[in-house]
Amino acid sequence: MDATMTHMDSWLRSIDHVGIAVRDLEGAIQYYERVFGLSVAHREVNEEQGVEEAMLAVGESGSCIQLLAPLRPDSPIGRFLERSGPGVQQVAYTVTDVRAVADHLRSQGVRVLYDEPKTGTAGSLVNFTHPKDSGGVLIELVQQTEH
Repeated sequence: MDATMTHMDSWLRSIDHVGIAVRDLEGAIQYYERVFGLSVAHREVNEEQGVEEAMLAVGESGSCIQLLAPLRPDSPIGRFLERSGPGVQQVAYTVTDVRAVADHLRSQGVRVLYDEPKTGTAGSLVNFTHPKDSGGVLIELVQQTEH
């Protein structure tokens, strides 16, 4: 990573989304639509991650609320719900180069969950920090890609 990418402002572009684990995706979507006036901007099933998800845009900010429901009990979201119940599961930041940011974090002693980025929402590239190395918060790094 070059010297221009060493400050957080250089590589954390924005809050991409806040991930919320839910047991009932349809019920959660209806709640956020009714109570907060949000609407679904994108929806998909990610078999590799074991989730069905819905992204709800927060106004014109470019940020979203991501509702995550498990496809199976042994998925990361299924285990999270079993352990912690419904609620905030992660905070995701937009980055321009997920590999470079992961390398930088590793150089700072932060464990990153994957050796190589995985496919995230809408074909994005993603990686995560270990919560024990980031203040108890699972942080997702999201690099948008062209579909």
